[in-house]
Amino acid sequence: MTLTASAPATATRPVITAWSAVSPFGIGKDRFVAGMLAGQDASSPLDAGQWAAPDSRACLIPGFELREVLGKKGTRSMDRVTGLAVTAVRDLLRDSGDRRTGSDEETALVLGTTTGSAQSMMDFTRASLEGDKPFYVDPSLMPNAVMNCAAGQCAIWHSLKGPNTTIAGGRIAGLSALSYAAGLLASGRARTVLSGAAEEFSTARAWLDHHRRGEDGADALLGEGCAMFMLESSGSPGAADRALAEVLAVESRVYFDDDPAQALDACVDGVLRRGGIEAQDVWAVSASALAGLAGDREREVLTARFGAEALDRAPAMTTVGDTAAASAAFQIGALLGAAEQSAVPAGAVALVSSVDDNGVVACAALRMSAK
Repeated sequence: MTLTASAPATATRPVITAWSAVSPFGIGKDRFVAGMLAGQDASSPLDAGQWAAPDSRACLIPGFELREVLGKKGTRSMDRVTGLAVTAVRDLLRDSGDRRTGSDEETALVLGTTTGSAQSMMDFTRASLEGDKPFYVDPSLMPNAVMNCAAGQCAIWHSLKGPNTTIAGGRIAGLSALSYAAGLLASGRARTVLSGAAEEFSTARAWLDHHRRGEDGADALLGEGCAMFMLESSGSPGAADRALAEVLAVESRVYFDDDPAQALDACVDGVLRRGGIEAQDVWAVSASALAGLAGDREREVLTARFGAEALDRAPAMTTVGDTAAASAAFQIGALLGAAEQSAVPAGAVALVSSVDDNGVVACAALRMSAK
């Protein structure tokens, strides 16, 4: 049995006109694209003195120190996932020429996450348990323990006064955010939407993931980062010329056993039908590459539908590790980077697949712009 959710159909589809990335390859989309296309291993040994984690390696953003990246003002109590998101939004606005529409109220932000910062939540809870009284906690920790802290800080730092939304969706969060952003544009609630997803590496997340995954996917390396995209209606002035890709459709399903194959197959059918495309139109397919059985079944379904060649055109996501909520956003960024570096057939479609072993799958279809 599967349940269905999908992005609203729109007469004028949204287009991605700019993007940014903060990844284990460094700060900036150029470093991300170069590392992904080269198949570079982004993992490094963990400093045992800094990270009391169960694993010895992870895919961390090199040299990411909040005060060095964002400055001292306003960062004293900022947690890591918030810093990642604020940095990615900063770069997106800068690299796009800060193309805001008539007023800040028309620029929305949608950020995907797993739970916000697991480390901040645990630190706050621990302080309440260890203090002489439960309310003897550092008040500066409280905002970080709220799921929408990162999105709210992005709005404060960059004067974004439009709709501000946080979507907790696990690995499919980036595609859920994309779907929500399309709805904001279609309904007229915003004229520009900054949409993406972020995930931090932390000791708390490492231990939670260690106990959750068990033997299935035990060899997985954790990663972190954030990718953000600027979405505009294709009918907006100049948007068609700036477009890197058109968002044709986003679909999601849930499944109730350990095998996502049936749900993913139905999800692929739905996104092709909703996007008005045929399987032979799909130029590249990006698999989420989740470690374990669910990831194996994902690749089997996609290979059977589109062939191994289509999957090989998309950069392998294993090089940045399991970036959880940020994974689908990184998949989109990797496809955009690959399209920029290779000859893309006219009207070529890229499909993004995201599978989470907690029972959800999602797919997005993007029509790549030939440059």
